[in-house]
Amino acid sequence: MNGQVEEVFGGHTVVKAFNREEAVIKTFSESNRVLYTSAWKSQFLSGLMMPVMAFVGNLGYVAVTVSGAFFAAQGAIAIGDIPAFIMYIKQFTQPVQQIAQVAGMLQSTAAAAERVFEFLEEPEELAQPAHHAVREVAQLAGDVRFEHVHFGYHPDKIIIQDFTAEVKQGQKVAIVGPTGAGKTTIVKLLMRFYDLNSGKISVDDCDLSTFTRDEVRSIFGMVLQDTWLFKGTIMENIRYGRLDATDEEVIAAAKSAHVHNFIQTLPDGYQMELNEDATNVSQGQKQLLTIARAILAKNKIMILDEATSSVDTRTEIRIQKAMDNLLRGRTSFVIAHRLSTIRDADLILVMKDGDIIEQGNHEELMQQGGFYCELYNAQFDRVS
Repeated sequence: MNGQVEEVFGGHTVVKAFNREEAVIKTFSESNRVLYTSAWKSQFLSGLMMPVMAFVGNLGYVAVTVSGAFFAAQGAIAIGDIPAFIMYIKQFTQPVQQIAQVAGMLQSTAAAAERVFEFLEEPEELAQPAHHAVREVAQLAGDVRFEHVHFGYHPDKIIIQDFTAEVKQGQKVAIVGPTGAGKTTIVKLLMRFYDLNSGKISVDDCDLSTFTRDEVRSIFGMVLQDTWLFKGTIMENIRYGRLDATDEEVIAAAKSAHVHNFIQTLPDGYQMELNEDATNVSQGQKQLLTIARAILAKNKIMILDEATSSVDTRTEIRIQKAMDNLLRGRTSFVIAHRLSTIRDADLILVMKDGDIIEQGNHEELMQQGGFYCELYNAQFDRVS
């Protein structure tokens, strides 16, 4: 029920927009009724256990007293044996009563333990590879090669089929294609969020699987279409890209991302506190802050996954120019649906159903008149 409340509060604008308040209240009332029924039964039974065990213990005292009096009258036992047996009964029933007292807590513990052990039984990622790379991360130039990559989130459903591509240092590579073609999955494989089913991804002829995950992620800088900012000042959120950066470097990164002027209009400027969901700034402004964070990191290879999807076209072009200057000499992967923003890419990989079906620069692909040409023209066709 707590999860339901959090979910509804997080999307309360959508609930109001679709007039689903009554349906949400009805669903909550039903969940609350189920919780109420199970809770009072649990509390009632837990509260009943202690008196029942005390009653059973008292029955034991009565049985000892009656039988003791009978045997004492016959001279089979002494009078002093009766209180001794009463003490024995008390010592025997006391631990049982204590267990009964915490019976409800034990049930809750057992239910929680199932979830905990289910989590602990999940296989762990290997932090250290079996064969560590000889070259240091700082020595890498940025050549990236995909060799016959196969991958599926489930082994019986492969979504990346025999992906092969070669990217030279300093090239700007655009990955385009319809939704579900595997564009974001390629990025996740680069960052080693998942391991390959087969094939190899290498940087400067060094297999990524021979690096630790920390080393791999220090090579790449990443801006996702799903922005993430934490509770803290704007300065702290941008500095998250490189914790040892000075204030001047943070401001320079903000200027490159064209977010500096916006920050200056805020009440406390760079010291403005963002709330937990960063809802006190707009979606586009959040995306600009994450771009500034990536610019500040200055990684060898940059990955932009729909990084400008929440900004207007004019700002997007300005950001692209600023990042082109920043990324000169660095390898970059750009995933974009607005194909007008990647016309200057050195290499465009056109994906469909997990395979590269076309590759080349914009002019070459337009001359081929294939799938890329159809995608590009579709964005500029006017509805008559």
